[in-house]
Amino acid sequence: MKKIILSLLSSVLITGFINAQTVSVNAESGNRAIEQGNCWGFGSIGYTNTAAQIITGSWSMRSNSPTNLDPGACWIKSPWMKPGSGNITLNIKFEATSAATIRRVILSYIPYVAANSYGEGNLTRFDSITYTYSVSTPLPTSKQSLSFAIPSAIANSSSAYKIQLSFVGTGGTTRYNIDDVVIPGTYFSDPSNNCLPRVEVVDTDGDGVADKDDAYPNDSTRAYNNYSSSDYGTYLFEDNWPTTGDYDFNDLVIGYRYNMVTNSSNKVVELKANLVVRASGATFKNGFGIQLDGISPSSVTKVTNSQTQSSSWVNTSSNGTEANQTYANIIVVDDASRVLPSTNGNPITNTIVGAPYTTPDTINLTISFVNNTLTTADIKLNPYLIINQTRSRELHLANRQPTSLAWNFFGTNDDDSNPSSGRYYVNKSNLPWALDVPATIPYPIEGVNVTKAFLFLANWAQSNGTQNSDWYINNSGNWDSGNMYSH
Repeated sequence: MKKIILSLLSSVLITGFINAQTVSVNAESGNRAIEQGNCWGFGSIGYTNTAAQIITGSWSMRSNSPTNLDPGACWIKSPWMKPGSGNITLNIKFEATSAATIRRVILSYIPYVAANSYGEGNLTRFDSITYTYSVSTPLPTSKQSLSFAIPSAIANSSSAYKIQLSFVGTGGTTRYNIDDVVIPGTYFSDPSNNCLPRVEVVDTDGDGVADKDDAYPNDSTRAYNNYSSSDYGTYLFEDNWPTTGDYDFNDLVIGYRYNMVTNSSNKVVELKANLVVRASGATFKNGFGIQLDGISPSSVTKVTNSQTQSSSWVNTSSNGTEANQTYANIIVVDDASRVLPSTNGNPITNTIVGAPYTTPDTINLTISFVNNTLTTADIKLNPYLIINQTRSRELHLANRQPTSLAWNFFGTNDDDSNPSSGRYYVNKSNLPWALDVPATIPYPIEGVNVTKAFLFLANWAQSNGTQNSDWYINNSGNWDSGNMYSH
């Protein structure tokens, strides 16, 4: 498991007060504000460079004259840290051998409590040392090296604590000089956020995306899901193209929801397609394919779970894409009537009211990509029907180009396509033979013209989408439910 700690300031590193094993302060910056900026706290403690008061180096710390034994009176408080194990060490000396009754150094720890002011919980004392003045035991004015064991209750903790060193006493004016405070542990304050504990980011797979934001926290090649919608969309096809036929748009009805899985660099790793075959209202054995417009077949490494049953008319390359295509094509289904079979021998399934109902079948298709150079904007899906397993007879959505293997039926019968102007798969009234609807919708009963079910579909198509754009939504007057299939 990899952990990333946010907001480590460069100034902290330059001053040298922090490393991976200890948190320390020695006053050598000569400016207490620097240490405060790095989240150290001082109560009645200043800096001194007076020669007689220095313990080591050019600067030391100096207390006020202590007046009581309350640990909150005079103190040095560490930043938030994760305590390690071992001993807290520091050097002290007193400025006079007398003018004191008691001098005491108290060690305490403070847990992090998010609900409290500054996050500080209750102070817990864990060690101390006391100097009691008498004529026979004067206070030491030479360096005293002190050592206090980190208590087992917080040693090697994964939680944040502060360590407080209190310098207290009664009687007289003798002050403390303090230097070289070293506390085993890891710095865990965030100077950019009021010195609260840092945000710890767990990144188990080391891909640079925090587990909490990573949909695949144990897979460094995947990070994010990018769904086409929270709901399923609907493809509806009329397989009589290029003639109008019954125009009931139920010859193949497929619900769809796509997920483009991207890595930490937002490059597409794979396309997952959940395709629900809802109806096959056709006597033809229709197939279904998807072209990835503009994407070379060599960009695909593998296609998983296509339903083609080794049909002779499906010619796939080793990576699962269709052979001899300019762009990557995946034949998802070779025969929809096999995927969604009728239970009474009638090839038409789930479009005749009162006929036996077949539970829709879901195909979970996965298309994996090589080198991860594609963005989600590069994935342009071009779904199409293959009419009656005649590979060259493709039916696409309006104004979507056919694949390299389609024959040119444009301009025949009722079709009014003009490939030179980008006009495809529409009739003279600008009505299509295939629809892509961004919602789960019903579809017409067998033999009922789709415009008798969706009453403003023709207006929408003939206006190039400028009118009645909500034609597929069940608002008042948009639908004639009596012409829609239910079971």
